[in-house]
Amino acid sequence: MSVPRLALVIQRASRAAHIPTDAVLRRWARAALTQPARVTLRYVAEAEGRKLNREFRGRDYATNVLTFIYVWGNGLEGDVVICAPVVAREAREQGKETSAHHAHLLVHGLLHLQGMDHELSARHARRMEVVEVGILNRLGIDNPYVNSA
Repeated sequence: MSVPRLALVIQRASRAAHIPTDAVLRRWARAALTQPARVTLRYVAEAEGRKLNREFRGRDYATNVLTFIYVWGNGLEGDVVICAPVVAREAREQGKETSAHHAHLLVHGLLHLQGMDHELSARHARRMEVVEVGILNRLGIDNPYVNSA
């Protein structure tokens, strides 16, 4: 199976030390994509994460990952925004490795970019979960939906 072309720009607006390296992020992104993509991955702090979630989703809190889709067709283009402090907090609360949670959220965001949406129905949510678990498994990362705490 060939790996889709990926143009990944990585921005770090958060200085959190637990953000994975560019090489690791690129490997995870390639594993999640099924078609060529141009993606900006932006790691943010809590204030920016909250502002974006409020502005674009009407929810006044910092969420873990947001996906913004710009182009459909021969390739994908979009932004994935991950809030580093939320990732760390959720990983701690759920008893997960922080790096594994980063991988899960990047995969999750990229599946949204490819048209998957867990909020449409229980069937869509289950399908997305199965795809996420499969990708993470291929990356050597445990099922994030199994309670490890």
